[in-house]
Amino acid sequence: MDAWILDGFLYILAGAGVGFAVGLTGIGGGSLMTPLLLMFGFPPPVAIGTDLMYAAMTKTSGVIAHQRQHTINWSIVGTLALGSVPASLVTIWLLKNYFTGGESYAHILTSCLGFMLILTALVLLFRNRILASDDRGGMIHWLQERSRSATMVMGLFLGFLVTLSSVGAGAFGTAVLIILYPTLASVRIVGTDLAHAVPLTLIAGAGHFWLGNVDLSLLICLLIGSLPATHFGARVGSRIPELLLQRILAVILLTLGSYYTLTMFTFF
Repeated sequence: MDAWILDGFLYILAGAGVGFAVGLTGIGGGSLMTPLLLMFGFPPPVAIGTDLMYAAMTKTSGVIAHQRQHTINWSIVGTLALGSVPASLVTIWLLKNYFTGGESYAHILTSCLGFMLILTALVLLFRNRILASDDRGGMIHWLQERSRSATMVMGLFLGFLVTLSSVGAGAFGTAVLIILYPTLASVRIVGTDLAHAVPLTLIAGAGHFWLGNVDLSLLICLLIGSLPATHFGARVGSRIPELLLQRILAVILLTLGSYYTLTMFTFF
């Protein structure tokens, strides 16, 4: 009993730490929570499945706030979901029907986590440089001219990788919207990305719950710690340069991503 209480307190502190980081930077929930749960010794499927449910619940309040301010482009949300939701469902079906259990696909989840952590870090480090490009005949302009099709394809990509890693719905999803919709106000980009992230992480999390990969007691502890800490982090973050915070986070994610990507080579 004492050990359970101590573990519960530790998980509450973990939730508070990640919540505080999210409040500071506005991103990094899945990017930080899943590696942290792996460090605590949770199997990759449980860490990822629990984090997906955690993300869906913590992001919901943000969607409600943005909807009240009318800062969500539901047309873009729907286009993203046309790709991401079927991709997430197919990914869960593949894990269920082509593997014998969580241990048999744990290495796939861990390797995917490493890839998405590195990709998210690179997006944070080079996003401004990408957007500053004035090459109107280049790839970015080509994608912007086909924004609806590109959005659906990116949704497909996100649905697959977020389901496998729990990472990418925030930072990477935001970067995609910034690149494809340069005239969309920043607040609407954030609101639109959140509105898409909630159903995606909820469906992916529900799929992992069906697979037996969600620890409900852990989830409750994480929520208890993170909800108040996120608000506190937001207050503190308003006094610290955003660029500095994002670069620090990017370095952390790049380090973690490199570490988990190496597990793929170790496995093979």
